[in-house]
Amino acid sequence: MSEWVSLPLLINEYFMTRKVTAETLDTLLANGWRHFGTYFFRYNINIYQGQFCRVVPLRIDLQKFTFSKSQQKIWKKNQDLHVRIQPIQINPNVLDLFEKHKTKFKENIPESIYTFLSTRPAEVPCAAVEIGVYKADKLLAMSFLDLGKESVSSVYGMYDFEWAKRSLGVYTMLLEIDFALKTKRRYYYHGYCFDIPSFYDYKKKFNGLQGFDWQGGWNDL
Repeated sequence: MSEWVSLPLLINEYFMTRKVTAETLDTLLANGWRHFGTYFFRYNINIYQGQFCRVVPLRIDLQKFTFSKSQQKIWKKNQDLHVRIQPIQINPNVLDLFEKHKTKFKENIPESIYTFLSTRPAEVPCAAVEIGVYKADKLLAMSFLDLGKESVSSVYGMYDFEWAKRSLGVYTMLLEIDFALKTKRRYYYHGYCFDIPSFYDYKKKFNGLQGFDWQGGWNDL
């Protein structure tokens, strides 16, 4: 006897805009939207390694966040590095780091950093900052963070693979969370995962994690 498989209502939406307010950004993020530059999108079904899967937007309720033991070690390990937070400024050092980092992609390799950012990323489509990690004057890692009124959203992160032992990808995420806590935001949005094991599973390893149910609700994971 064949069995019926229940599939969710397909959601695949997008729009373009050059400006959203901080309050509007909060609302969009809370409903599963993300953006690259001026392109906003959300979808609930994807194909990963030939398998259909459900997309689960993620966020961290910062009132419930605490460092895990491994995150504490990463944080302490990198205290000798210098952190600089400022409005996004794309310069040759940032472009060089992006070119190094994009080699991790095996498919859908981005052509440039502007695949993810607008040409005026500090203000279009919303206020955003960069979080740079330096050893003396050498740029080791950087991430870009959108600023809502009650939330922040990680747009893209990159690091120098020569310094991979420092877990700089996780470290920049912890720096983003630290920034959100210090600026009294409630939620940290850090992308999505799938309902099957995938490359994105590292995003699940945070206390206070919540997932979007595509019906307007967020559930603790």
